[in-house]
Amino acid sequence: MKVWGDREELPSVIRTGTLFALRLGPPLFALLMLLTPVEALAANEALAGSAGEAVSWWVWPLVLLAVTFLMGIVAVLGGVGGGVLFVPIISGFFPFHLDFVRGCGLLVALSGALAAGPGLLKANLASLRLAIPSAMIASTCAIIGAMVGLALPTHIIQTALGATILGIVVLMLMARKSEMPEVRRADNLSSALRICGVYTEESTGEQINWKIHRTPTGMLLFVAVGVMAGMFGLGAGWANVPVLNLLMGAPLKISVATSKFLLSITDTSAAWIYLNQGCVIPMMVVPSLVGIMLGSFIGVRILRVAKPAFVRWIVIVLLLFAGAKALTKGLGLPFIV
Repeated sequence: MKVWGDREELPSVIRTGTLFALRLGPPLFALLMLLTPVEALAANEALAGSAGEAVSWWVWPLVLLAVTFLMGIVAVLGGVGGGVLFVPIISGFFPFHLDFVRGCGLLVALSGALAAGPGLLKANLASLRLAIPSAMIASTCAIIGAMVGLALPTHIIQTALGATILGIVVLMLMARKSEMPEVRRADNLSSALRICGVYTEESTGEQINWKIHRTPTGMLLFVAVGVMAGMFGLGAGWANVPVLNLLMGAPLKISVATSKFLLSITDTSAAWIYLNQGCVIPMMVVPSLVGIMLGSFIGVRILRVAKPAFVRWIVIVLLLFAGAKALTKGLGLPFIV
């Protein structure tokens, strides 16, 4: 049995193993998904409305590809995860059953996180010490949330989804961003877990020493974040960043990067529940992932010239519209569309 002679070797081994897992994860997950038997019954159940039965089956994947392509552009420009836009819009305006939309939404959020994870770890922006305790709590609660979400009636989940999306709109309107929060003293829990670090701010060349506080409160909030991520299939980037940055005091870049890494763990846990229950259909997942990824590439190029404030308001209006649609659909009330 090998004994670690240098205590600095262990974090490097963990980091190398994590990078390997993130690189190997997407193709293995895609292979398992494609090998999952998809019966005609499941495809028919995905089309919940009568409109879906009147249209040829191949139309919906093409429409989904086009919509998610635009969604990928807006998501990058607005600084939100694809899952936050995907689930309310697709469930509200497409004839797919909510269970299939949530399963697909988790994979949409997961694909972006897995693509960004290795680069963020190499750049020393995603902190393993900050991510692992949060991920253990959030991923466990995401499994519970996914099981609860699949057990509850669809109209209850649809109503709760609409209320959650409207809550996200309020959060986006009121939230402030602090690039470098002031943390005078690390709390006892973060000191015991040694959650701190150093990173280089490339814009100034300055080395930033950071630490966090209010760790117990933050960990409790990750319980709710994990449950909502699994129950609604939204991902959790919209909640991770405010908790890490505004509450716990991590720098904004560390919060965003660590949030992406957290998604790769949290959403994977919940996605397996939906996959095991037959709620992941390649006919929906493949065009959605392709559309989101292609749109993201275009969005990155447009981001250089786009006005962030204008795009942010577009995202807020879209979420407000989709949240109201989901809420009225769950309550059985009429809506303008």
